Amino acid sequence: PVSLDVAVDDLPDDVATTAFYVASEAMANAVKHASPASIGLRVVRADGRLTVQVRDDGLGGASVRPGAGLAGLADRVAAAGGLLSLVSPAGRGTVVEAVLPCAS
Repeated sequence: PVSLDVAVDDLPDDVATTAFYVASEAMANAVKHASPASIGLRVVRADGRLTVQVRDDGLGGASVRPGAGLAGLADRVAAAGGLLSLVSPAGRGTVVEAVLPCAS
């Protein structure tokens, strides 16, 4: 199951597109590689930034490797002026978070 916490109104198209790719890639990676029992998606807009966070309770141990999906995602977020972070301790799930500039 996926829980949603999405509190966002209209977004510029480029920000919405990047947010979509972060959410879809991170959730696809969780399903494909982590065997999670649950996934959470949180999207919040505050202080001129959009934060997209995908959290799962799966296997953990994910990393950003050149040429792999998360590296491409990090590049896409950086091209939009944002930052992608990854926390994924082995056996303790994964959190992928992108913070994107988003003028209010």
